[in-house]
Amino acid sequence: MSQRHSQRRGPRADMVPEIAAAVGFVSGLLRTRGCVSEQQLQVFSGALREALTEHYRHHWFPEKPSKGSGYRCIRINQRMDPLLSRAAGQGGLGVPQLFQLLPRELTLWVDPYEVSYRIGEDGSICVLYQAAKPHHASPYGGMLTCKNQMMLGRSSPSKNYIMTVSS
Repeated sequence: MSQRHSQRRGPRADMVPEIAAAVGFVSGLLRTRGCVSEQQLQVFSGALREALTEHYRHHWFPEKPSKGSGYRCIRINQRMDPLLSRAAGQGGLGVPQLFQLLPRELTLWVDPYEVSYRIGEDGSICVLYQAAKPHHASPYGGMLTCKNQMMLGRSSPSKNYIMTVSS
């Protein structure tokens, strides 16, 4: 117990709510489409949580939230994001099944203090999780995030979508 407690004091503990929001969102998408058992969802969620924690370990900068934003971005377009593929494999799901169950175009930004997503290339960017930033952190860390650059460069008007995920 003391070892687990000491791990939570390190920089990885800062990622817990953001990773939980991202994992919950993707798992919720899989749940709403059906065809996935609750056990598969639990294994997938745990595997994705572990994969994201490990992947972001040296790329998480709460003092500069935009730093590493592109590295932390989860993307589905013509290809499945490798982190999702790996987690799905551990849960007994194949990549073809993921393509059937998840949106064809999905971008998920997991940044310190904010998790947001966009479905489709012209979809609105929706915030899943947002926390107050400490006063010393500027909103953009001195530069634009990948997500904010996309918002500024948008050529078509935003479409408003409401997405509900039931459990």
